[in-house]
Amino acid sequence: MIEILSTGAVNSVQDLGRSGFLDVGVGWSGAMDTAAMAAANLLIGNPPNAAGIEVSLFPFRLRFLRDTVFALTGADCPVTLGDRSLPSWWAETARAGETLTLGLPRAGARAYLAMGGGLNVPEVLGSRATDLKSGFGGWQGRGLNRGDRLPLVVGGALPEGGIGIDPTTLRDGGAPTESPVVLRVLPSAEYLAFTDTALETFFSTAWIVTNEANRMGYRLSGPDLALTRKLELFSHGIMPGTVQVPPSGQPIIQLAEANTCGGYPKIANVIEADLWRLAQAPVGATLRFALVDRAEAVAALVRQRRALDDIATLASLARKDRQSERRQTSNHMSGV
Repeated sequence: MIEILSTGAVNSVQDLGRSGFLDVGVGWSGAMDTAAMAAANLLIGNPPNAAGIEVSLFPFRLRFLRDTVFALTGADCPVTLGDRSLPSWWAETARAGETLTLGLPRAGARAYLAMGGGLNVPEVLGSRATDLKSGFGGWQGRGLNRGDRLPLVVGGALPEGGIGIDPTTLRDGGAPTESPVVLRVLPSAEYLAFTDTALETFFSTAWIVTNEANRMGYRLSGPDLALTRKLELFSHGIMPGTVQVPPSGQPIIQLAEANTCGGYPKIANVIEADLWRLAQAPVGATLRFALVDRAEAVAALVRQRRALDDIATLASLARKDRQSERRQTSNHMSGV
């Protein structure tokens, strides 16, 4: 079990999302940076979809009430376990009574915490993710509060001193510190309904992430994007990464808790492999869009999934070495 000591209301229990229900109006939810969430789980031997904590308001503090392994990925933030400093993208063993503290990120916007076996919260519609907008899933359908005590499945073992990874192996050439953040996009349904000037502007502008930015979506600030003609559209399906342009002419990017349908014209879709870049872009960050084709979008996703496979393999080997050391020590002690 863990006890939350300091948090913000939008810090929440998440996994990789709730799939298969968009057609009945239930959104995806899940981690904004799914690659970081999966990597944290894989480092400690969890299934990639095990439930962990997404932290986007800092400082965040918790106390471990029993021994367990844990991993931190995502934003580069100062981390301490008791009186020890830890690097980001690291897995370590915590002892009962120790306190974990995450400080304000030096780069990035969201950190991910996975614990041995995952958080033992109920599945709702096949997922343990919190849908903050609708108020279900996760821990009591809400963000975390001070004093919450969350049960753990508990499991896993790590080498002495822990293990870590270089996040650039997963980031496909990007980093949370890049400015502007470059997002690869595919043209969407109403792409050709925008004027040539609007399309040129869409790709040449350094868009600013406004204060209207949360798990539902990011509203951007920049030049207005005009249509060739007025469109009256029925509501249609949308999903994380969809870039819509409302009558104001300012783009909105739908994200993890996006509505399942909407009627604004869609100019583009951020490719799945780049959604992490949005998750790690704070308010005030600048974004640029780059047009790619489907083959490039698929290739980027394949590279990301192979990188996760590599993390799983290397972390597994490190844990097996640790287990082998323990068996050898046990056998030696038995023979004394």
